[in-house]
Amino acid sequence: MLAICSDSLKGYGLNRIFQLIKEAGYDGVDLNIDPKNFDTLDTEYIRELIDKYQLPVLSISTPITSSAKKIQGAVDMAKTLNCKVIVIQPPKIFDFQYASWLKNEIPKIRQRENISIALENAPSETFLGIIPEHSMNNVIDLKKFKHVCLDTTRVGAKKEDLIRIYKTLKPYLVHVHLSNIKNGTPYSPPESGILPVESFLTKLKQDGFPGTISLKINPKFMNLGSDKEVKATLQKLKEFYTTYFSSIKTLKSEE
Repeated sequence: MLAICSDSLKGYGLNRIFQLIKEAGYDGVDLNIDPKNFDTLDTEYIRELIDKYQLPVLSISTPITSSAKKIQGAVDMAKTLNCKVIVIQPPKIFDFQYASWLKNEIPKIRQRENISIALENAPSETFLGIIPEHSMNNVIDLKKFKHVCLDTTRVGAKKEDLIRIYKTLKPYLVHVHLSNIKNGTPYSPPESGILPVESFLTKLKQDGFPGTISLKINPKFMNLGSDKEVKATLQKLKEFYTTYFSSIKTLKSEE
C-alpha cells in the first residue's frame, strides 16, 4: 500500500492534508506525531478525518525524541484509529533506561495489543564526528528488535548499500520510508539521486513485501501553497510508485 508522511505536507492543517492525499488516490496516511502540531495529538479529531475522507491511518510515526509514556500514548491512539503499525525512533546514546524499556517492554506490548511496533534505522548524526547520537543504531540491533522500518535516506546518509541492507533486514521489514538524496539534500523525491530507489522498489514487489511504502519527502519539494502544483507533485510521486512497484510482477507470478 502507498502512503505519504503527513510531515511531507507540513504547513497545511491536518484536514487539508487528508483531503489532498485522498484526492491524489493514495491508500492512506502515514501520520507523524508532531508535538508542535496539536492536530496530530488529537485522536478524536483524527478519527473524524478518517471517517470524513474514508482514508485510513496506515501507520503512526513517533517523534525523534520520545519516551515510554509517549510510546504508550501512540499505542492508545493506534488502537482507537485501528492502525496496526507504529514506527519509533532509536533512543539517544546515553538514555540507557529508555533503551532498556524498549528492549524489554515493546515485545510484551506487541503481543498484548496485536500491534507492530517497528524500530527505524538511526540517523547518521554523531558527536565529535565519531560517537553516534543514538543507540540501537546498527543492523544487528534492528534484527534483534524483530520489527523494522527502513528509511532509505538514512541508509544513503550513512553511505550504506541500500539493496544489501534490505536483503539483511527483509525478514523483519514491516514499513518503508521512501525518498532519495540529491545533491546532498536528504528526503528528495525518489526519481533522482544517489540511491537505487527504482531497483529497491522492484525488489520489494518481487519479494512480495506486504507492508506500507510511505513517501517521506522534504516539504520544499512538494510545491506547497499551490493546490494545482501540490496535486501534480503527489500524482507524479504516485506514478513513480506505480511504475516500479505496482506494475512489477512478483517472483511467484513469474514462476
